[in-house]
Formats: sequence, structure tokens, C-alpha cells
Amino acid sequence: MNGSSGEDLTSTAVLALLGRAGPMSRAALARDLGMSPATLTQVTRRLLTQGVIEELDRQEPSRGGRRGRLIGLVGSAGRALGVKVAVDHVALVDMRLDGRVTETMTVPFDATALEAVPAIAELLRPFTESAQGVPPLLGIGVGVPGTVDRPDSGVVDAAMLNWENVPLGTMLGASLGLAVLVENDVNALGSGERLYGRGRSLNDFLVVTIGRGIGLAVVAGGHVYRGAHGGAGDFGHVPVDPDGPPCTCGNRGCLEALISDDVLLRTARSAGILGEGATPADLADLANGSDGANGADGSDGADGANDSGGADDRTATARRILREAGQLLGRQLAGLATLLDPQEIVVMGEGTRSWPWWEPGVREAFERHAPRRARELAITVEPYTDTIWAQGAAALVLAASLDGGVGSVDPRRRIHGLGGAAVERSAR
Repeated sequence: MNGSSGEDLTSTAVLALLGRAGPMSRAALARDLGMSPATLTQVTRRLLTQGVIEELDRQEPSRGGRRGRLIGLVGSAGRALGVKVAVDHVALVDMRLDGRVTETMTVPFDATALEAVPAIAELLRPFTESAQGVPPLLGIGVGVPGTVDRPDSGVVDAAMLNWENVPLGTMLGASLGLAVLVENDVNALGSGERLYGRGRSLNDFLVVTIGRGIGLAVVAGGHVYRGAHGGAGDFGHVPVDPDGPPCTCGNRGCLEALISDDVLLRTARSAGILGEGATPADLADLANGSDGANGADGSDGADGANDSGGADDRTATARRILREAGQLLGRQLAGLATLLDPQEIVVMGEGTRSWPWWEPGVREAFERHAPRRARELAITVEPYTDTIWAQGAAALVLAASLDGGVGSVDPRRRIHGLGGAAVERSAR
């Protein structure tokens, strides 16, 4: 799309609302989005011309006045593939322009292997072959747990994957012949939330992830903020304790080195409440009062835990570990609220399975350390599913297609293709 970033943002808002709420009249769109009727008319005229929305042969229910004609998304205008690369698996979704997911897949995968990138291309190849009657494929979005120079060039540094300067976007684009956008996986979640989640009605919010790592996406003025080199939001590596344990990044005492899943499991094993093969789900089960938390080797999770007492004591210890992790997180969230003044903080990730036991510590520390204006800030949790990361990656492509990249894609390399036109990448 051409036009200012403000016009791009209003176009995205219209499309996202239609995707979530279904067909609406112009008057209802203007009212719900807080736009003037003149602005809404201008935006919808442009979107009608581009073939991404259509006027329907239906009118809104009568409310005593003139009934407006309904406008709806043209779901067949485009689709995107979204891919989440993790250390031990790949999740993939096929998602339409209106946010509807038509197919999902999760497969075991070794992202640390030498030929990992060609293997990803082969996993994607069957999905890139056009099938009659499906929307045109606009491109592929990939989320990775690391730093990305720019989404369009897609050079990745990811310590968790043992990747350094891996030109993932270029390699996948050349292999598959499609536009590829690569982004930090939490930033991709932020894009997804902005288009299709809670963030569709917010201009300034944060997405914080807890689990194997600790991540952050900063959405400011409706844009995912990336920083000068793509490293904004590296929340897990904020220094907390200079004498703390070593972190995967090479420093000591980072937030991630204190409250990530692996660290919490080590703490639980040291306390004698879980065995060597235990998983984060076992810790969550134990905190929830289940006495069946076992190690992966089949041994009782309380092996060697005679001094920890019975099941009630083990549960209390699990809850204490998670509450203390929540206190550390809450203090850091208070710092973010002080600096960034968000409207809301959205917590996501696999670690949210244990959120009921994190939350008391988070809220206690947040209210103690946050500025007065932020003490009542909403901290909300979205249910975890593995494919939600891949949906965020697909949203990278759809956002770029809808509004020219929302500030994160070089305008010379925007993805085109709405309304059935060929996908192309402009000057390199």
C-alpha cells in the first residue's frame, strides 16, 4: 500500500477488525475504531480498489435509522505460511488474510544440525505448491529465538540454536522462490497480537513471554519496535544479579538465567521435589497439587527428597519456587512500565501453564516497584498453544502485505500480491 504510516495503520485496523468481528457497516467500523466517517470512507475506498474487502448484498440490522450496507474481508485475497523454529521442533500454520488458520503442523526437528536451513526448506516445500481454489500465497514468515538484522534480509544470531550470522531469509527465499520475512519469535507474536489479538484495540502494549526463554515485544504507536539493529526487546538478557549464574549469552545473572524453565527445574531438583527427568509440566502439575510429577525416566519425581516431607510440602515448595520467579519478573515488569508506559502487558508462552503460581509474586513486586500511574496496569495472560508462535510469524507477512511493513520492513522490499497478483520482491 502507498500512503503515510498513519494511513497504513488505519487500513490495518479496519482489516483486523473485519477479520475478528466479521462483516460490518461503515458507520459501525468508524464508531468502533474511533475514526471520522470521512477517514473511514477514504480507507475503505482504497481497500475496495485493492480487492481485499468487498461490499456484501446484506445490510446491517435496523436500529430505527438508515441501514448501512455491510463490508467484509475477501478471505481469498491472500494467505501466508508461518513457521516457528525451536531447538527441537518446528511448528507451521497456513493462515488466510482474515486470520483464519486452515492448517497446522508440528514436527520434531533438530535446529542445531548443520543442514537445518535446507531441512526447513524441504518441510515447507509441499505447502508452497499452489493448489486450485486456495488463496494466493503472499509469502512465508519465520520466527526464531534470536536477533534478526532485518525481517526482509533475515540474518539470524541465535545462541539457543547455535546460529551465528545465518542468512535464513535469503537461503529460504532462494530455495523456495518466495518472499520470506524473518523475525525474532516474540516480535512476531507482537505482530500477531497487533493484527488479530488483544492489541488490535491498543496502540502501546507489551508482549512478555516466559518459558524456555524470557522474551519481550514492544508495540509503540501501533508498531513493533525493533531498535537500531533488531535487538530491541532482548528482555531475558537484562542483567539482574552480577554474581548470578552464567547465562547462554555469555554474561552472568541475566533474568533468563534466573527464571527460565531450565533454571526453575534445577531449583526444584535441588529442593528435592522433582527428579532428573522432570519437565516444566511436572513442576506445574506439582504446584497444582498433583502428586504424579515424575521424571522422564519413570522415576518418582521426589527421588532423594525425603527431607522435603510429603505431597503437601512438595506442592508448597513448588509454589514458592514459582512465586519467587514471579517476584523477579514483576520487578522487571515494573521497570518496563516506568520506561515505556504501556496500556497493557500481555503474558504468553509455555510457562503460562504455571501462571496461577507466578501471578501472586508478579503482582506483589509490580505494585511495590511500579510508578503510581502504572500500579493498576492490566497484566493479562493468553492461553498457550505451540502454534500461536507460528501464527505470529504468518502475521508478519500479512502485516507487510496490508500496510507496507508497519515500520519493520524496508519499503523497497515490501511484499505485494493482494487480489491475486504475483508475489514479488523489489530491488535488493
